[in-house]
Amino acid sequence: MHTYYFDNAASSWPKPEKVTEAMITCIKEYGANPGRGSHQMAVKASRGIFETRKNLAKLFGISNPNDICFTLNTTEALNLAIKGYVKANDHVICTSIEHNSVRRPLEYLKEMKNVELTYVQADAQGRVDPLEVRNAMRSNTSLVVCSHSSNLLGTIVPVMEIAEICKEKNIKFLVDAAQTAGTLSINVQKMGIDMLAFPGHKGLLGPQGTGGLYIHPDVELEPLHHGGTGSQSEEIRQPAIRPDRYESGTQNTVGLVGLNEGVKFVLQETAEAIHRKEWALSQVLMEGLQGITGIELLGPPIGENKTGIVSFVHKNVDSSELAFILDQTFNIAVRSGFHCTPLGHQTAGTTKTGAVRASLGYYTTEDEVEYFIKSITEISKHY
Repeated sequence: MHTYYFDNAASSWPKPEKVTEAMITCIKEYGANPGRGSHQMAVKASRGIFETRKNLAKLFGISNPNDICFTLNTTEALNLAIKGYVKANDHVICTSIEHNSVRRPLEYLKEMKNVELTYVQADAQGRVDPLEVRNAMRSNTSLVVCSHSSNLLGTIVPVMEIAEICKEKNIKFLVDAAQTAGTLSINVQKMGIDMLAFPGHKGLLGPQGTGGLYIHPDVELEPLHHGGTGSQSEEIRQPAIRPDRYESGTQNTVGLVGLNEGVKFVLQETAEAIHRKEWALSQVLMEGLQGITGIELLGPPIGENKTGIVSFVHKNVDSSELAFILDQTFNIAVRSGFHCTPLGHQTAGTTKTGAVRASLGYYTTEDEVEYFIKSITEISKHY
């Protein structure tokens, strides 16, 4: 039975065939420990990881690939950036559409290090006004953090405008690209981004357990982990060189080699083209859903730029029940509930209902979108 997969905002699926092939080849032929030996297999593993770094640097407009450190996911990258940069008694600004991967580390620092927080309020569709970010700045503001796009509403945040304000005030800017890496054009130099946290398993079409953090050469972080790096082993302290400083322990070589093929796929197709495709399909889906009795769409209206996320509530059906029916009866995979963003749901006014999120990906087809619309129509007849 065909699976209608509409959960790409959580993890993209399926993956390009070359991703799988590269991972199998790696584990069969050179699955040794990278950076921990001088034998041929270890060297080949190291080269495979460095090629991934180089292609990510090309994709994100990064001058030095060694300014990218690999992590398990965006969450670990955000924890490294936030906990590694923010000091006691600092002030940090974020927005009211942040994922818990931003909110929880910040709230932890608020409790443990007396860090002050300001949540800039977005409108009900998730739009953030850069002037509100400017107005929130204080003399002790050290960092501004924001999602490039809401994982609930699909709203695209004007990061370039926020970056310009941060530069004027000499405040560092961290961008959570969980929903945009690989699906929106990102150039850290042109956009003025000091740190970029990204997943490998979403828009970059790689496997789970991969992600990373770009760190501007002028930014120094306290490492999240300390341990073996394969370099300067005689030293007691963590090495200062990048990326070793932030990559203690054995890397996910197999996963990162697979990620390289996903990144190469995105480079070939271009993030711009992928975004156009996903946006066009999101418009078809929104147009179909808005004509169904009981459906209320969330986020930017039809015609406005957004990512491939279409979230909605049904006035007569609980969101979790609707997702269950879609899965069990129609073989459609969606995400329901609160999407690890209670802030986003407060902003959208859906804290009591949650929402159903349908998220499109590179491999989503128009036929699948039409099937989704017909399925919701059929369910609505019974409520």
